[in-house]
Amino acid sequence: MTQYYLSKNYNVLNNAGNKAKTDIEEILSKLGYKNAGLPQTTYSNKIAGFLITLAGVLKVLFTISANNVVVVQYPFKKYYSFVCNIIHLKRGKVITIIHDLGTFRSKKLTAEQEIKRLSHSDVLIVHNNRMKEWMESQGYTQPMVCLEIFDYLSPSVNNNTHEPNQKPIKVIYAGALNYRKNKYLYSLNDVMSKWQFELYGKRFEEDKIKDKTLFKFKGFVPSDQLIEQVSAHFGLIWEGDSIHTCSGDLGIYQKINNPHKASLYIRCNLPIIIWKEAALASFVAENKIGVCIDSLEELDSILSSISAESYNEMVRNIKEINKKIASGYYCKRAVENAESLLQLT
Repeated sequence: MTQYYLSKNYNVLNNAGNKAKTDIEEILSKLGYKNAGLPQTTYSNKIAGFLITLAGVLKVLFTISANNVVVVQYPFKKYYSFVCNIIHLKRGKVITIIHDLGTFRSKKLTAEQEIKRLSHSDVLIVHNNRMKEWMESQGYTQPMVCLEIFDYLSPSVNNNTHEPNQKPIKVIYAGALNYRKNKYLYSLNDVMSKWQFELYGKRFEEDKIKDKTLFKFKGFVPSDQLIEQVSAHFGLIWEGDSIHTCSGDLGIYQKINNPHKASLYIRCNLPIIIWKEAALASFVAENKIGVCIDSLEELDSILSSISAESYNEMVRNIKEINKKIASGYYCKRAVENAESLLQLT
């Protein structure tokens, strides 16, 4: 059995989605997988990117043979069904790793269309049990494996100490900061007094904040640099308009999705604050690496009541998970489990 992955053109590498995909390519390469397409490129020109990716897909016709296994990362633009058909035509097998579901993220596919498309895969690697259950509820019948959490490769190391009794308690958020995307950020003034918010990203609309002393806007910082520099107590995962619950399309998506920023926070050795209804909340709770909340209104009382012993235990546990995601542990395990489910003839 020869094992392959399929690379493509990535127009930017500091995008969270592309970072996750290029990390998986690197992990697969270390596992002995070969690239079935053309070498990875980073052309920003859309036409050049389209042609290079298409040429890589067509190269699969001449690379794959019977009983070969190809890992395809999803979504793969317009090529996904086509490349799966090519692999099956050559009597190979497809393992698909899901990054995003169009039914939720882009709203460009119905659930029925997405299930039909993903049914081209022989084995599917989904984010977590919630996503697996959703796939099954929509009629998906192929074998599935759960990733649990995304790995995050980086040579950077965070050696900053986070004293639990240090005041103010610092919470960071890394991501989209504009009012339209995350309106909740601009309502936090009403419910926070015992902690300070540090924001990393672009398009923060500072003029909409009432009390600026509780906010520190750090701007966009590349992830490798962020991992080294951040000195805080927690990383927040929250989406939507409301401080009371994760709302809107992205809030609903949290119920089945593994946000890549969780892995970034872990690489920063930051315990996680996450919505109780989020799919990743069970991972946080089971591994004792953070706190799960119903509403951001709770944070003042919750953060001030965490003992030094409890916080230090979270940090110790985070450091153990950090070692795993820095080494590609979760991807390796999921791919090996997926391989064991393939029926090769």
